[in-house]
Amino acid sequence: MDILVVGGGGREHAIIWSLARSPKAGKIYCAPGNAGIAQLAECVPIGVFEFDKLTAFAKEREVGLVVIGPDDPLAAGIVDAFEAQGIPVFGPRKNAAEIEGSKTFMKDLLHKYSIPTAAYEKFSDYDSALAYLRSREVPIVIKADGLAAGKGVTVAYTREEAEQALQEIMVDKVFGEAGAQVVIEEFLAGQEMSILAFVDGETVRPMAAAQDHKPVFDGDKGPNTGGMGTYSPLPHIAESVIREAVETIIEPTAKAMVAEGRPFRGVLFAGLMISPDGKPKTIEFNARFGDPETQVVLPRLRSDLLEIFLAVTEGRLAEIPIEWSEEAAVCVILASGGYPGPYPKGVPISGLEEQGTALVFHAGTARGEDGSWLTSGGRVLGVVGRGASIAEARAAAYAGAERITFAGKQNRSDIAMKALV
Repeated sequence: MDILVVGGGGREHAIIWSLARSPKAGKIYCAPGNAGIAQLAECVPIGVFEFDKLTAFAKEREVGLVVIGPDDPLAAGIVDAFEAQGIPVFGPRKNAAEIEGSKTFMKDLLHKYSIPTAAYEKFSDYDSALAYLRSREVPIVIKADGLAAGKGVTVAYTREEAEQALQEIMVDKVFGEAGAQVVIEEFLAGQEMSILAFVDGETVRPMAAAQDHKPVFDGDKGPNTGGMGTYSPLPHIAESVIREAVETIIEPTAKAMVAEGRPFRGVLFAGLMISPDGKPKTIEFNARFGDPETQVVLPRLRSDLLEIFLAVTEGRLAEIPIEWSEEAAVCVILASGGYPGPYPKGVPISGLEEQGTALVFHAGTARGEDGSWLTSGGRVLGVVGRGASIAEARAAAYAGAERITFAGKQNRSDIAMKALV
């Protein structure tokens, strides 16, 4: 079966790497892809929002399955466009992808169905939002309602920081129309956890749990990024807590979406906070694989990813077994100097050919005319180490990361340290 994957980052590279291991996989295409993905798939120069061109390409090549990676085209209705042409596609329709596309929709849904989350208020008027903000204690969380490339959330520890974030979102419009409405919610303290789940209507099959590191610098300092590293499993979080999160948050949310006439099919990704008393609450939902969580979750998947995707699209997820490895995985992101602010492109990369046992997923790379590797994004590479324990996997990831060099390279040195305490 030939497959088209839409997207071009580290998440899509990991998905293609996993799909390529399936005996049922034929030729894999990726639109638009990147230089690293081109080692496994034929990259097609079609943008993720060019729905007409994408559907025409899939029809012309008689693609048996399309897999959607990024959030923006899901929110814009890319799945609906493929379904309208009768092309099998893995991912939620536009009305279901709104669980990520609108934070106010998500919060209102959780409130309506009594699913645990932080207390919140929503505003579309700046003066009202500012007055409310000044009446609350800090720390406090300010979120742009729409999609903002993972950067639309500020955890403000001072009143000045909170007011600046509100000003940037609603007045300066740094996230454009994504900031036309804001959610202001209580700050939740505790351990963060990500659970991705394959979902087919009311059937929920959780994947291995993972933990992301959003801030750019060690010790969770500095501005938020799209993710600087992640690891799986979470030995410091009890299995009972993970089970409770699935049973009290993810499964009820899937049922709520069906009840609302928005059945969710694809990957539902819950960003959770585990409070000091061990109770999980919802921070956010994403409507697709996380990045870089995918880079540690899929290497632990023993089952055939293509079989799982087909089961979801055909409504038979409940019928298939899904097995996970006991092995640990740790991903260290190598980013361009300046990220998440302005950064240079076209910087030569060396050391990619000497990775040993580490997996390297390309997020922002290109090829020079002479075949050399160059940077082309803020997050450049995800280096994944695997081992019998988090410590072993972490050592392998950092050994691989050290072998890769480019001017301005930055990475956190404390990925997965929380799991070793």
